[in-house]
Amino acid sequence: MLDRIAAKQEHYLDLLSARQKLVASNLANAETPGYVTKDIDFQREFLTLAKGQAATVQEPEGLEFRNDGNNVSMERETRLLAENALRFQLVSMMVKGKFRAVRSALQEGRG
Repeated sequence: MLDRIAAKQEHYLDLLSARQKLVASNLANAETPGYVTKDIDFQREFLTLAKGQAATVQEPEGLEFRNDGNNVSMERETRLLAENALRFQLVSMMVKGKFRAVRSALQEGRG
């Protein structure tokens, strides 16, 4: 059971990393004419893909295109950065808690 939970957490962190790279790319190309925002459907990817498979990159719907053909929304991308950071922090805290519990159990077993 612990292995299954750890595998899900690893998959979650992989998706966070993939999204972080996409958001960073979107921000880096915010002024590039013709650049189209890229993202992943985080929830769908987490629920449907097996660990180790690449997430499907897509173009989010509903973003306004500027005259230069670029549709990067700085507000959206900074919100996604903050959301990603919070998700990473949450999973990190969960992993740390599991390590503490395992360490505690091992120490109690020695005594």
